[in-house]
Amino acid sequence: MDIELIADYRCVTGEGPLWHPGEQCLYWLDIPRGRIFRYNPASGTHEQVYQATEAIGGFTIQSDGALLLFMARGAVKIWRDGRLTTVIEEIPDERETRFNDVIADPVGRVFCGTMRTPERLGRLYRLDLDGTITKLLDGIGTSNGMGFTPDRKQMYYTDTPKREIYRFDYDASTGAITNQRVFVRTPEDPEEGRPDGMTVDADGYVWSARWDGGCVVRYAPDGTEDQRITFPARKVSCPTFGGPDYRDLYVTTAGGDNKDLNGPGAGALFRVRVPGIRGVPEFPSRILL
Repeated sequence: MDIELIADYRCVTGEGPLWHPGEQCLYWLDIPRGRIFRYNPASGTHEQVYQATEAIGGFTIQSDGALLLFMARGAVKIWRDGRLTTVIEEIPDERETRFNDVIADPVGRVFCGTMRTPERLGRLYRLDLDGTITKLLDGIGTSNGMGFTPDRKQMYYTDTPKREIYRFDYDASTGAITNQRVFVRTPEDPEEGRPDGMTVDADGYVWSARWDGGCVVRYAPDGTEDQRITFPARKVSCPTFGGPDYRDLYVTTAGGDNKDLNGPGAGALFRVRVPGIRGVPEFPSRILL
Protein backbone atom coordinates (compact mmCIF):
# COMPACT_ATOMS: atom_id res chain seq x y z
CA MET A 1 0.00 0.00 0.00
CA ASP A 2 1.20 3.49 -0.82
CA ILE A 3 1.51 5.74 2.22
CA GLU A 4 1.10 9.33 1.08
CA LEU A 5 2.45 12.27 3.05
CA ILE A 6 -0.27 14.93 3.00
CA ALA A 7 1.06 17.67 5.28
CA ASP A 8 3.93 18.07 7.72
CA TYR A 9 3.49 20.83 10.29
CA ARG A 10 5.96 19.09 12.65
CA CYS A 11 3.17 18.68 15.20
CA VAL A 12 4.21 17.99 18.77
CA THR A 13 1.06 15.89 19.15
CA GLY A 14 -0.75 15.61 15.84
CA GLU A 15 -4.13 14.13 16.75
CA GLY A 16 -7.88 13.88 16.29
CA PRO A 17 -8.29 13.72 12.49
CA LEU A 18 -11.93 14.04 11.52
CA TRP A 19 -13.65 14.29 8.15
CA HIS A 20 -16.04 17.22 7.77
CA PRO A 21 -18.78 15.96 5.39
CA GLY A 22 -20.27 19.40 4.82
CA GLU A 23 -16.97 20.91 3.70
CA GLN A 24 -15.48 17.71 2.23
CA CYS A 25 -12.30 18.51 4.15
CA LEU A 26 -10.23 16.88 6.87
CA TYR A 27 -9.51 18.68 10.15
CA TRP A 28 -6.84 17.71 12.68
CA LEU A 29 -4.99 19.12 15.71
CA ASP A 30 -1.64 19.80 17.29
CA ILE A 31 -2.85 19.35 20.87
CA PRO A 32 -0.36 21.22 23.11
CA ARG A 33 0.06 24.12 20.71
CA GLY A 34 -3.70 24.54 20.26
CA ARG A 35 -3.45 24.48 16.48
CA ILE A 36 -6.24 23.38 14.11
CA PHE A 37 -5.46 22.39 10.52
CA ARG A 38 -7.62 21.71 7.46
CA TYR A 39 -6.90 19.72 4.31
CA ASN A 40 -8.96 20.00 1.12
CA PRO A 41 -8.29 16.93 -1.06
CA ALA A 42 -10.16 18.42 -4.04
CA SER A 43 -7.66 21.27 -4.30
CA GLY A 44 -4.74 19.51 -2.62
CA THR A 45 -4.30 22.47 -0.26
CA HIS A 46 -3.88 22.53 3.51
CA GLU A 47 -3.60 25.28 6.08
CA GLN A 48 -3.61 26.18 9.75
CA VAL A 49 -7.06 27.66 10.41
CA TYR A 50 -6.86 28.49 14.11
CA GLN A 51 -4.35 29.02 16.92
CA ALA A 52 -5.75 28.82 20.45
CA THR A 53 -3.99 30.19 23.53
CA GLU A 54 -4.21 26.81 25.26
CA ALA A 55 -4.29 23.12 24.43
CA ILE A 56 -7.11 21.58 22.42
CA GLY A 57 -7.42 17.91 23.35
CA GLY A 58 -10.09 16.90 20.86
CA PHE A 59 -13.08 18.05 18.85
CA THR A 60 -16.27 16.90 17.21
CA ILE A 61 -18.16 18.34 14.27
CA GLN A 62 -21.56 19.73 15.18
CA SER A 63 -24.57 18.91 13.01
CA ASP A 64 -24.59 22.56 11.88
CA GLY A 65 -20.96 22.36 10.74
CA ALA A 66 -19.25 24.16 13.63
CA LEU A 67 -16.39 22.53 15.56
CA LEU A 68 -16.93 21.66 19.23
CA LEU A 69 -13.58 22.00 20.99
CA PHE A 70 -12.56 20.17 24.18
CA MET A 71 -9.75 22.10 25.79
CA ALA A 72 -7.59 22.69 28.86
CA ARG A 73 -9.20 22.94 32.34
CA GLY A 74 -12.23 21.02 31.13
CA ALA A 75 -13.38 23.90 28.92
CA VAL A 76 -15.73 23.17 26.03
CA LYS A 77 -16.20 25.79 23.30
CA ILE A 78 -17.81 26.07 19.89
CA TRP A 79 -15.53 27.32 17.09
CA ARG A 80 -17.12 28.91 14.07
CA ASP A 81 -15.36 31.17 11.56
CA GLY A 82 -12.52 31.83 14.00
CA ARG A 83 -14.81 32.83 16.89
CA LEU A 84 -15.34 30.93 20.14
CA THR A 85 -18.57 30.51 22.09
CA THR A 86 -18.32 28.96 25.56
CA VAL A 87 -20.35 25.89 26.49
CA ILE A 88 -18.41 25.06 29.69
CA GLU A 89 -15.92 27.57 31.09
CA GLU A 90 -14.11 24.93 33.17
CA ILE A 91 -14.60 21.83 35.25
CA PRO A 92 -13.18 22.59 38.71
CA ASP A 93 -11.73 19.09 39.13
CA GLU A 94 -9.93 19.39 35.76
CA ARG A 95 -8.21 22.75 36.26
CA GLU A 96 -4.77 21.09 36.30
CA THR A 97 -5.26 19.00 33.18
CA ARG A 98 -7.07 18.88 29.82
CA PHE A 99 -9.37 16.82 27.67
CA ASN A 100 -7.67 14.28 25.44
CA ASP A 101 -9.89 12.24 23.10
CA VAL A 102 -13.58 12.63 22.36
CA ILE A 103 -16.31 11.10 20.21
CA ALA A 104 -19.92 11.98 19.41
CA ASP A 105 -22.45 9.18 19.85
CA PRO A 106 -25.38 8.34 17.52
CA VAL A 107 -27.68 10.77 19.37
CA GLY A 108 -25.22 13.68 19.38
CA ARG A 109 -23.90 13.45 22.94
CA VAL A 110 -20.11 13.47 23.36
CA PHE A 111 -17.97 11.05 25.35
CA CYS A 112 -14.90 13.02 26.44
CA GLY A 113 -11.90 11.86 28.45
CA THR A 114 -9.32 13.77 30.48
CA MET A 115 -5.62 13.29 31.19
CA ARG A 116 -4.31 12.39 34.62
CA THR A 117 -3.00 15.02 37.04
CA PRO A 118 -0.04 14.65 39.44
CA GLU A 119 -2.54 13.78 42.18
CA ARG A 120 -4.97 11.42 40.41
CA LEU A 121 -5.72 9.43 37.29
CA GLY A 122 -7.87 10.50 34.35
CA ARG A 123 -11.62 10.31 33.84
CA LEU A 124 -14.26 9.75 31.20
CA TYR A 125 -17.22 12.13 30.99
CA ARG A 126 -20.37 12.34 28.89
CA LEU A 127 -21.54 15.73 27.62
CA ASP A 128 -25.29 15.66 27.04
CA LEU A 129 -27.29 17.62 24.49
CA ASP A 130 -28.26 20.35 26.96
CA GLY A 131 -24.62 21.00 27.90
CA THR A 132 -24.62 19.13 31.22
CA ILE A 133 -21.60 16.93 31.88
CA THR A 134 -21.52 13.67 33.85
CA LYS A 135 -18.51 11.68 35.08
CA LEU A 136 -18.74 8.04 33.96
CA LEU A 137 -15.35 6.48 34.76
CA ASP A 138 -12.47 7.24 37.09
CA GLY A 139 -8.97 5.81 37.52
CA ILE A 140 -8.01 6.02 33.84
CA GLY A 141 -4.31 6.08 32.92
CA THR A 142 -4.84 8.05 29.70
CA SER A 143 -8.33 8.32 28.25
CA ASN A 144 -8.05 7.61 24.54
CA GLY A 145 -9.57 6.24 21.32
CA MET A 146 -13.29 5.39 21.15
CA GLY A 147 -15.70 3.97 18.59
CA PHE A 148 -19.03 2.21 18.14
CA THR A 149 -19.94 -1.16 16.69
CA PRO A 150 -22.02 -1.02 13.48
CA ASP A 151 -25.19 -2.07 15.35
CA ARG A 152 -24.62 0.84 17.79
CA LYS A 153 -25.05 -1.50 20.77
CA GLN A 154 -21.44 -1.49 21.96
CA MET A 155 -18.72 1.12 22.45
CA TYR A 156 -14.93 0.76 22.40
CA TYR A 157 -12.70 2.76 24.73
CA THR A 158 -8.90 2.84 25.09
CA ASP A 159 -6.71 3.26 28.18
CA THR A 160 -3.23 3.75 26.75
CA PRO A 161 -0.89 3.07 29.73
CA LYS A 162 -2.84 -0.10 30.59
CA ARG A 163 -2.40 -1.20 26.94
CA GLU A 164 -6.07 -2.13 26.82
CA ILE A 165 -9.02 -1.44 24.54
CA TYR A 166 -12.33 -2.13 26.28
CA ARG A 167 -15.76 -2.93 24.95
CA PHE A 168 -18.88 -1.72 26.77
CA ASP A 169 -22.55 -2.32 26.21
CA TYR A 170 -23.99 1.00 25.06
CA ASP A 171 -27.57 2.23 25.42
CA ALA A 172 -28.37 4.93 22.86
CA SER A 173 -31.56 5.91 24.66
CA THR A 174 -29.72 6.96 27.83
CA GLY A 175 -26.06 7.22 26.87
CA ALA A 176 -25.16 4.66 29.54
CA ILE A 177 -22.17 2.33 29.14
CA THR A 178 -22.07 -0.93 31.14
CA ASN A 179 -20.50 -4.39 31.24
CA GLN A 180 -16.87 -3.37 30.72
CA ARG A 181 -14.58 -6.11 29.35
CA VAL A 182 -11.21 -6.24 27.59
CA PHE A 183 -11.43 -6.35 23.79
CA VAL A 184 -7.65 -6.21 23.13
CA ARG A 185 -4.61 -6.14 25.38
CA THR A 186 -1.50 -5.21 23.42
CA PRO A 187 1.88 -6.93 24.04
CA GLU A 188 4.27 -5.59 26.68
CA ASP A 189 7.06 -5.47 24.10
CA PRO A 190 8.23 -1.81 23.94
CA GLU A 191 8.57 -2.10 20.17
CA GLU A 192 4.82 -2.75 19.94
CA GLY A 193 4.00 0.58 21.57
CA ARG A 194 0.64 1.27 23.21
CA PRO A 195 -2.87 1.74 21.80
CA ASP A 196 -3.89 5.33 21.10
CA GLY A 197 -6.65 6.75 18.87
CA MET A 198 -8.97 4.49 16.91
CA THR A 199 -11.83 4.22 14.44
CA VAL A 200 -14.22 1.49 13.27
CA ASP A 201 -14.72 0.61 9.60
CA ALA A 202 -17.87 -0.41 7.72
CA ASP A 203 -17.23 -4.10 8.44
CA GLY A 204 -16.96 -3.49 12.19
CA TYR A 205 -13.18 -3.90 12.33
CA VAL A 206 -11.24 -1.69 14.74
CA TRP A 207 -8.28 0.38 13.54
CA SER A 208 -6.03 1.29 16.48
CA ALA A 209 -2.97 3.56 16.31
CA ARG A 210 0.16 2.50 18.21
CA TRP A 211 1.96 5.26 20.10
CA ASP A 212 5.67 4.35 20.04
CA GLY A 213 4.77 1.37 17.84
CA GLY A 214 4.96 3.09 14.46
CA CYS A 215 1.84 1.50 13.01
CA VAL A 216 -1.94 1.20 12.82
CA VAL A 217 -3.38 -2.24 13.61
CA ARG A 218 -6.70 -3.54 12.28
CA TYR A 219 -8.56 -5.90 14.63
CA ALA A 220 -11.41 -8.22 13.73
CA PRO A 221 -14.58 -7.97 15.86
CA ASP A 222 -13.32 -10.95 17.92
CA GLY A 223 -10.12 -9.06 18.84
CA THR A 224 -7.69 -10.94 16.61
CA GLU A 225 -5.18 -8.92 14.58
CA ASP A 226 -6.12 -8.75 10.90
CA GLN A 227 -3.39 -6.53 9.45
CA ARG A 228 -1.10 -3.60 10.23
CA ILE A 229 0.27 -0.61 8.34
CA THR A 230 3.62 0.87 9.35
CA PHE A 231 4.53 4.56 9.12
CA PRO A 232 7.85 6.48 9.17
CA ALA A 233 7.08 7.77 12.66
CA ARG A 234 7.26 6.12 16.08
CA LYS A 235 4.31 7.94 17.61
CA VAL A 236 1.30 7.07 15.46
CA SER A 237 -1.63 8.75 17.18
CA CYS A 238 -4.98 8.39 15.42
CA PRO A 239 -6.68 7.07 12.25
CA THR A 240 -9.95 8.11 10.65
CA PHE A 241 -11.69 7.47 7.34
CA GLY A 242 -12.61 10.26 4.96
CA GLY A 243 -13.09 11.27 1.36
CA PRO A 244 -16.36 11.25 -0.61
CA ASP A 245 -16.56 7.45 -0.41
CA TYR A 246 -14.83 7.06 2.99
CA ARG A 247 -12.15 4.86 1.45
CA ASP A 248 -9.22 7.07 2.44
CA LEU A 249 -7.57 6.29 5.77
CA TYR A 250 -6.03 9.44 7.26
CA VAL A 251 -3.48 8.99 10.04
CA THR A 252 -1.87 11.55 12.36
CA THR A 253 1.52 11.22 14.04
CA ALA A 254 3.31 13.04 16.87
CA GLY A 255 6.86 13.90 17.89
CA GLY A 256 7.54 16.44 15.15
CA ASP A 257 9.61 18.52 17.56
CA ASN A 258 12.25 15.74 17.54
CA LYS A 259 12.36 13.95 14.20
CA ASP A 260 15.80 12.50 14.92
CA LEU A 261 14.25 10.47 17.73
CA ASN A 262 10.73 9.94 16.39
CA GLY A 263 11.30 9.42 12.66
CA PRO A 264 11.14 11.51 9.48
CA GLY A 265 7.33 11.38 9.39
CA ALA A 266 6.88 12.46 12.99
CA GLY A 267 4.26 15.18 13.39
CA ALA A 268 2.81 14.69 9.90
CA LEU A 269 -0.54 13.71 8.39
CA PHE A 270 -0.65 10.66 6.09
CA ARG A 271 -3.22 9.09 3.78
CA VAL A 272 -3.57 5.43 2.80
CA ARG A 273 -6.15 3.74 0.58
CA VAL A 274 -6.56 0.16 1.77
CA PRO A 275 -7.99 -2.06 -1.00
CA GLY A 276 -11.49 -3.35 -0.31
CA ILE A 277 -11.97 -1.37 2.91
CA ARG A 278 -14.32 1.51 3.56
CA GLY A 279 -15.03 3.59 6.61
CA VAL A 280 -18.27 5.17 7.75
CA PRO A 281 -19.08 8.77 8.71
CA GLU A 282 -18.49 9.64 12.34
CA PHE A 283 -21.54 10.87 14.21
CA PRO A 284 -22.05 14.65 14.51
CA SER A 285 -22.44 16.22 17.91
CA ARG A 286 -25.62 18.17 18.71
CA ILE A 287 -24.69 20.07 21.85
CA LEU A 288 -27.02 23.01 22.54
CA LEU A 289 -28.65 22.67 19.11
